[in-house]
Amino acid sequence: MAELVAVIASTHHPFYYRASTATGADRPDFADEWVRKVEAFRETLTRARPDVLVMVGSDHFHQLWLDNMPQFLVGKAPFYDANFYNEEREFGLPRMLLKGQEYLSAYVLREGLDAGFDLAFSNELRIDHSITCPIITLRPENDLPIVPIYTNIFAPPLPQPKRFVQLGRTIRQLIESWPSDQRVAVIGTGHLSLELGGPRQFGPHGPDPEFDRKAVDWIANGDIEKCLGEVTLESLHLPGNATHGFMDFMLMMGVAGEGQRVDYVDTYDLFHTMEAYFTWYPGGPR
Repeated sequence: MAELVAVIASTHHPFYYRASTATGADRPDFADEWVRKVEAFRETLTRARPDVLVMVGSDHFHQLWLDNMPQFLVGKAPFYDANFYNEEREFGLPRMLLKGQEYLSAYVLREGLDAGFDLAFSNELRIDHSITCPIITLRPENDLPIVPIYTNIFAPPLPQPKRFVQLGRTIRQLIESWPSDQRVAVIGTGHLSLELGGPRQFGPHGPDPEFDRKAVDWIANGDIEKCLGEVTLESLHLPGNATHGFMDFMLMMGVAGEGQRVDYVDTYDLFHTMEAYFTWYPGGPR
């Protein structure tokens, strides 16, 4: 059976690529520390020696729109194009081509349906920065095949937070039952408190530092029940108008398991948001 070698959750700030590659007067004063933190975080994936990456993210209304918005979607293509034009223009992100792992995609779809999740799929999925940014930060060689899984965190009606946790638990079960000798890492990206286009967007930190503190504590300690006891679809409006992306972090807690403390955690207050990086090793620290 396949081995789950790492569970990784991180933010996916689209400006990292531009900030980290800028030089001279164009290089932001926070870039060097940001690069240092990301390179240390990258080592947590490198040490796990994965063969394939299951990537959890959320389409930012690039390919999925209100005419057809699946709650949970699995890509099952041999290759995935990325990024979109506006991401290249606004964030300086490069064009990318990612290789797919069709066999694992097909297995997740078939077994996921039988496990009670009516998963959508796409053979023509194009990837956006929720998945390419963690590739850039964690595996810039872009040399591993991926299974992309998109969640709906933008277009109501949204799945309940507990459903994200349940999907995380199911993803782990499916990986560990996959008849393969592959080493699999699951990487999911979301965010903490976040305001987009609102009055709290451009502060010196995230719009709700108290929520961020609690959220990092929930994740770091694997306290799923406490998190579910406080987080609802309604409550997530309070820390910032785009904070529902935190449910992708909750999905990753489901993959890691109840009470599973992280093996690595780091954060970075970065003008309008707090960056956060978490790694679990299911088989123990490496």
